[in-house]
Amino acid sequence: MSAVIVMLRAVNVGGHNKIKMDALRALCESLGFENVQTYVQSGNVIFTTQERQLDRVARQIGDAIERQCGFRPDVILRTSSEMREVVRRNPFSTRQDVEPGKLIVVFLAADPGPEARDKALAIKVAPEELKMEAREYYIYFPNGQGQSKLPVAAIERALKTPGTGRNWRSVTKMLELAEEIEATR
Repeated sequence: MSAVIVMLRAVNVGGHNKIKMDALRALCESLGFENVQTYVQSGNVIFTTQERQLDRVARQIGDAIERQCGFRPDVILRTSSEMREVVRRNPFSTRQDVEPGKLIVVFLAADPGPEARDKALAIKVAPEELKMEAREYYIYFPNGQGQSKLPVAAIERALKTPGTGRNWRSVTKMLELAEEIEATR
């Protein structure tokens, strides 16, 4: 039984779509998921499940949140092995000038395909750097996110699939938690 990492899009941002992490943990436990842990307040939850159809897991979680909280966030999942690949494929990993605190990974709900990726990569993003790999894209903000004028909405429109971003520390920490859960089974 491998661990599943769930990332909810746009929860607890600016006072909207609020869900407390203890409520999210309880919700996932009520759905039969095991070893449930949450990470920070941005809608990250890690657990184990026998269910192999991750689209079904995402639908169950979305339905339950909608029933309990009155809103339906996008629910984006990765297995622990997929998250290991995200970390391994980091296109910035060999660069000494990249500060991990300025690196974001955006997890997409589906693979947008090569045509959509090419369209998104054609968007001017300087000084930020944008690299795409399968169902993720990596953004490096050399001057920090606060000063960025990155056209995120244009990128999302080009890709035609929802995504949710996590900073590099969150990505590696969620993988660490997933691996800990798997090691204790």
